[in-house]
Amino acid sequence: MYIIKVKGVAKIPDYVQLRDDKFTLLAYFRVDRPDKSLDKVGLGDKAEHIMNIIKDLPFGQILKLEL
Repeated sequence: MYIIKVKGVAKIPDYVQLRDDKFTLLAYFRVDRPDKSLDKVGLGDKAEHIMNIIKDLPFGQILKLEL
């Protein structure tokens, strides 16, 4: 799984993309509201761990996430 943090512009907030190994989009959510999106893809129990990684991830960088 891959994480990409996208910088928002003006009124558009910052977003996070979660993608699988084939780079198919699994989840797309605001940095400040991850709850429902992570639950939908079955990662609700790992939300705290994922959000800690996202907090330190620079914008535009792709990170391979091993869960």
